[in-house]
Amino acid sequence: MKKNYYDVLGVSKNASDEEIKKAYRKLAHKYHPDKPGGDTDRFKEISEAYQILSDKSKRAQYNQFGSTFEGNSNPFGGFNNGGINFDFGNVDFGDLGDIFEGIFGGMAGGAGARRPMRRKGSDIETVVSISLEDAVKGIKIPVSFKTFVVCPECNGKGADISKGFSKCHVCGGSGEVREAKRTILGTFSRISVCKECRGTGELPKSPCKKCDASGRIRGERKIDVDINPGVLNGQIIKIKGMGEAGEKGTEAGDLYVRVKVLPHKKFIRQGDDLIILKEVKFSDIILGNKIMVETIRGENVELKVSPGESIRKEIRIKGKGATNKGDLVVLLDVKIPPKMSSKAKKALEELGGEW
Repeated sequence: MKKNYYDVLGVSKNASDEEIKKAYRKLAHKYHPDKPGGDTDRFKEISEAYQILSDKSKRAQYNQFGSTFEGNSNPFGGFNNGGINFDFGNVDFGDLGDIFEGIFGGMAGGAGARRPMRRKGSDIETVVSISLEDAVKGIKIPVSFKTFVVCPECNGKGADISKGFSKCHVCGGSGEVREAKRTILGTFSRISVCKECRGTGELPKSPCKKCDASGRIRGERKIDVDINPGVLNGQIIKIKGMGEAGEKGTEAGDLYVRVKVLPHKKFIRQGDDLIILKEVKFSDIILGNKIMVETIRGENVELKVSPGESIRKEIRIKGKGATNKGDLVVLLDVKIPPKMSSKAKKALEELGGEW
């Protein structure tokens, strides 16, 4: 019985290229012979269908001639009778990336890989906790963390450069190797970066023993971080090149310092402003007395309460907030004494008609 390639992939005849590709990848992962429950014959059938339908020219011919086209002896140079050689034709090898990784065991590099395997240092994030006072005034704070640092023995070079280099005995100086693996679908091969010389094509005659020729070792990095006045809670400060050291002198990663501003007992920050709840006596409100308010910077500011001031009104002291642009917002908290003298009670009763 002749195969219908659209049925094999489970798509309609009008399926888009993206739908065909998606269906193929899903089925290829499911039926790959190296996976539990894989099916070699089914996998070959799926790959054959994708080989035809993913190529516009071949798909057009298949749509026109149907089973007659399919019946031609090996029309695409595809599966032969022995099943040894498998020509993928126009198949996008990017779609087979995950499958190849399984076949080659996740081998580093890939087809066309030519660059040295020198890894750039990773970025690092750390958190520092500071008080609200320090956030307002600004502070320089020491930070230390464990990471890869430049090897002091070879100064990050990985070897004694003055002793020179010799040609890599594994890749013959090319910096790359070819690896082949025989599978049910035929023999697959690809070029990858040489692991011995890491793609450089040469090996140092006097490699550094302290860092195993990597140019970096495990250590501790210490740095003083300048936190500017007015920093926000959760703000991130980037310090370029102060993260993990790279291999053999390559670029270091960056350091990201996340600032955590601790809660304050008196002040609440709201943008550039600071809010404080100021306790006052009832008589201060009635008589319009002067009160003293302490700012976050330790200053004492005299504030006159207007007679009959509403306790819900915000009283602003300009320029005394978290930044020079912000204000100190004073909210009045009227303190009612738990006990009153008979004299005070009598006075209130006499004034009761006025309130």
